Amino acid sequence: MSPLFLLSMAVVVAVALGGRVLLTSLPLHGRARQLTGQDAVLAGVGWAGLAFHCTAMFFRRTAELVPGTATVAADIRELGTASILWYAVPSVLVVAGLRRQQPVAVAMVALALTAVGVTMYDGGPLRTHLGAIFVAVLVMAAVVATLVLPPWTRRSS
Repeated sequence: MSPLFLLSMAVVVAVALGGRVLLTSLPLHGRARQLTGQDAVLAGVGWAGLAFHCTAMFFRRTAELVPGTATVAADIRELGTASILWYAVPSVLVVAGLRRQQPVAVAMVALALTAVGVTMYDGGPLRTHLGAIFVAVLVMAAVVATLVLPPWTRRSS
């Protein structure tokens, strides 16, 4: 994973979330839905798990800075059953956390995360997997920026 790739993903997220801050039309009025506290925890834990999985795969030393994670990180890098579970469970948590959003948005997130999983474990080229990661990050950032209202948001009926 090159620094340019990481920078590109960071820019995508910054543009999406920056648009949320700068554009009064975001989130999309009438389409955005509020997360419950439980939804936010599910999605947040899921995203943290996915971030750890990617860190374990691409940045071994960084992942192992967290005490007690060396064995888990090694299991993730082996791409066996443990790795699949360490990817699938956080992915399901993200989708579960976003489940109250527009159905097409939830489906897009689920499809993007599935593509990442398939390209990770199918033995295909790394370039394809990185492309799937990029698309998944883009989709999730777009959903959060355009549709997600945090639990603390007050809405009038």
